[in-house]
Amino acid sequence: MLDLNNISQNPEALIKTLEHRGITETHLENLNAIISKKRELQSSGDNMRNLRNQVSKELGIRKSKGEDITKESHDMKELGAKIKDLEAELEKLEIELMDFNLHLPNLLDAEVPFGKSEEDNKILRTEGEKKNFSFKPKPHFEIGEELGILDFVRGVKLSGGRAYTYFGLGAKLERALMNFMLDTQAANGYTEVWVPMLVNDDCMKTTGQFPKFKDEYYRIAEDGLNLIPTAEVPLTNLYRDEILKEEDLPISVMAHTSCFRREAGSYGRDTKGLVRVHQFQKIELVKFSKPEDSELEHQKMLSHAESILKKLNLHYRVLLLCSKDTSSSSSKTYDLEVWMPGLNRYMEISSISNFKDFQSRRGKIRYKNKEGKNLLVHTLNGSGLAIGRTLAAIIENNQTEDGKFSIPDVLQKYLG
Repeated sequence: MLDLNNISQNPEALIKTLEHRGITETHLENLNAIISKKRELQSSGDNMRNLRNQVSKELGIRKSKGEDITKESHDMKELGAKIKDLEAELEKLEIELMDFNLHLPNLLDAEVPFGKSEEDNKILRTEGEKKNFSFKPKPHFEIGEELGILDFVRGVKLSGGRAYTYFGLGAKLERALMNFMLDTQAANGYTEVWVPMLVNDDCMKTTGQFPKFKDEYYRIAEDGLNLIPTAEVPLTNLYRDEILKEEDLPISVMAHTSCFRREAGSYGRDTKGLVRVHQFQKIELVKFSKPEDSELEHQKMLSHAESILKKLNLHYRVLLLCSKDTSSSSSKTYDLEVWMPGLNRYMEISSISNFKDFQSRRGKIRYKNKEGKNLLVHTLNGSGLAIGRTLAAIIENNQTEDGKFSIPDVLQKYLG
């Protein structure tokens, strides 16, 4: 959510962001008209209330003297009714402004490159080397099915398309990766939190999923609850409607959860394997920072996500997402893409985003500075990492010609 007063006075930043995000229907003239009308009504309301207060005092004095104030009292009742009507109109305008604001995207950081599709994302660097194979590498789903540790047929039988099951070593590897990632990120300074995987609508509104993208998520309407698309939602909302202490910032938390995505609009893409599924496990990293520190914290979080890939000896690249590919809530996002030799392409395995005060304004997440003023924190989040995709990358990058694969050294102790 944006500061509408600032947008009204300086609309250029929003206009530029909307253009770069490819949003043509802006209706900014409606926003300015609503804000102008609101200010006009607020001014009229203040004048009427001041008049009522002044006249009420005078009538009190006259009444104490025994004077007849019947007509003036009637006039004050009429004025009170006008004030009530005006306040009702103001409330409607506030609802309109809130609805308008909740559908606006975040302002883009100045470093975000202009682009019309994911093809325009900027590759910043690559890390590690692609492994050379003396044979044609297979995709992870073929290897996993042949070894009997991945079963997509039974997954589909249980839940329909884009579902899977693990057996034996597959299930153990998922659990090993979870513990390895949690231990690594704990060493990086994150506090582990156990959070619900069903959250209310206010949580989804804070992080930007609602109301604009409501149809993209699994919702239990009769209970007013939603399956989380990522632990970003409950973790960010831990401090909703709270005022934090400046000395406690930055706060770094993490959680392991299942994540649930409809994957609307992705039909026909990555229908095989663990790349694009409706339920997956992920370690999520979230930070609450002072505004002046959030860029530094963003870089730290990026390095923390990278540390997993480096320990697993996986080749990957770092991208800065362009304007069109940056999510609606994010101001600036880095993607980590791991190399998948069996699929013969890079695959996104983590997104690390700085939301600045977009989410904290929605959720009223503030901190009290040394001067006693309440300020909005900046929120950041990133995957540290998506477990299923990491498992797939391990299988493909460590496969052998006989259809097996080796397990990275750092995971050995977690497998007993």
